[in-house]
Amino acid sequence: MKKRLLLFSLTFSFIMSSVAQLSITHEISNKSEDINDGKISVTITGGQEPYSYFWSDKNSQRDESFSDSLTEGVEHTLTITDLNGLELKESFTIETESVQEKINNAFLPVVSFLDKVIFWDPFHSLGLYDNIIRNSSGEILENANGTNKTTKIPIVVVWLVLGAIFFTIRMKFINIRGFKHAISLVKGDYDDPNDKGEVSHFQALTTALSATVGLGNIAGVAIAIAVGGPGATFWMIVAGLLGMSSKFVECTLGVKYRKVDENGEVSGGPMYYLRDGLAKYNAGGLGKVLAVLFAILCIGGSFGGGNMFQANQAYEILGAQFPMMADNGPLFGVILAILVGAVIIGGIKSIANVTDKIVPFMAVLYVGAALVVIFANFGQIGSVFVLIFDGAFNSDAALGGVIGVLIQGFRRAAFSNEAGVGSASIAHAAAKTNEPISEGIVSLLEPLIDTVVICTMTALVIIITGHHADTGGLGGVQLTSSAFGSVISWFPYLLVVAIFLFAFSTMVSWSYYGLKSWEYLFGKSKLSEYSYKIIFLIFIVIGSSVSLGAVLDFSDMMILAMAFPNILGLLFLSKEVKSDLDSYFERLKSGDIKKFK
Repeated sequence: MKKRLLLFSLTFSFIMSSVAQLSITHEISNKSEDINDGKISVTITGGQEPYSYFWSDKNSQRDESFSDSLTEGVEHTLTITDLNGLELKESFTIETESVQEKINNAFLPVVSFLDKVIFWDPFHSLGLYDNIIRNSSGEILENANGTNKTTKIPIVVVWLVLGAIFFTIRMKFINIRGFKHAISLVKGDYDDPNDKGEVSHFQALTTALSATVGLGNIAGVAIAIAVGGPGATFWMIVAGLLGMSSKFVECTLGVKYRKVDENGEVSGGPMYYLRDGLAKYNAGGLGKVLAVLFAILCIGGSFGGGNMFQANQAYEILGAQFPMMADNGPLFGVILAILVGAVIIGGIKSIANVTDKIVPFMAVLYVGAALVVIFANFGQIGSVFVLIFDGAFNSDAALGGVIGVLIQGFRRAAFSNEAGVGSASIAHAAAKTNEPISEGIVSLLEPLIDTVVICTMTALVIIITGHHADTGGLGGVQLTSSAFGSVISWFPYLLVVAIFLFAFSTMVSWSYYGLKSWEYLFGKSKLSEYSYKIIFLIFIVIGSSVSLGAVLDFSDMMILAMAFPNILGLLFLSKEVKSDLDSYFERLKSGDIKKFK
């Protein structure tokens, strides 16, 4: 009897231990004052091992009892499952301690809201396509935490691409038929010294290009290829060619509706053609609202995506290659602010005089290095283009199929050349010309150079060196650097120079965009001008000193959000641009528009 009782007791104890409720103890740590370095560690009792850990953070491993690199001030969840399927869910919050963490936390709700609006996917919401990413065998790819990897067709990209298609058709493929004349204009063949404006066609082009040619061309393309495969290159080129038409429309209007003061200083851009242009179509109230919205978004974008992000990434790259610069972010920021300040204090003429030298140098430097890599692998060029075209039209389940490849290509082009965002029209408004159409035609070259040439060169280097097939866990700048470095051993150092110049020129140009938007809202005066410029320079130091991820994300999304009011206005005004275009080519053909060279 005793033996039976003992056996029963042991069996009962075993069963109870097996089904005992799971319990959890945890430890939360915050490594430093920087953001995104929180850590949660847990200890599990009860149930039956092994345990499975499902962290809300997608980069956390399923088999790890801890999760690190976490954002402070937001809720993180963990679901534990034992061998028998018993579950326990807990939530944790890492307290914010530093100023940086508190600022980051304050911006997170705004960033989250903008993300839901700007990156909302209407096609997946309607059930029109499968957004899950798969490998070549059709197997679903997963994040580290076990969730499915997915892709999106963001509404902002849809908005930009549909606008580009509409403008291309309405302007009768001005992106193609205007190319030859654009070259003549940039060369100065039609430059009338008596025309109003502050800078030449070439200087306006390089100023606008300096704002778009940057880290996106180096890092963004690598991400698109890593996710979308070689086929993304084809759709990136298509979107770039279509974007030429959007640039034409917005930059034409930038000149047409610009304001020139008694000193000959020019102010132009979406703020003015949205306000004054829409008023002609009995939509003045809407135009004023759109103009103010654009100006606010542009200012926010100039401080963040056009400033802090550039300074931050320039410092990160320099620090990685030159260890002596580690922990000297504030000093680097001060030096960079002095250099930028020396340029922007002088206004658009000073900015143009710098960008018309830096941009051609950057382009030659980067494209030259790309050509070295391409010709070093000359025998593979044919197979590379086969990969690109095959991937564009014949993708199977890999990487989300054709739709996934198309998405990545269109996203990269839209984000890189800013066609339809409206920013470039602010720079082109300052061009010396009395013919708005002529400056619109000059702007056609921007997406061509930015996307069709420079972005494509990056893509070709990654593909021809085989880095698209095996990224080695690298992404962004590191993947591009590795691809170039496989042929040119010293290229990582050249890349440092390129990135610094890209970042510098982008900051210089975006300071002008932000200033003109600032003056539109707060009036034009020396106090208004210098208050903006001082704030802009301060943000350079902040950007190179701290990691303000959410602020930067917020600012980048503000840049993209500029497309919503801008494209809407362009749709209203495209009729008059079409009429002006027809008139321009008639006068050009008849000889009324004369050459001066």
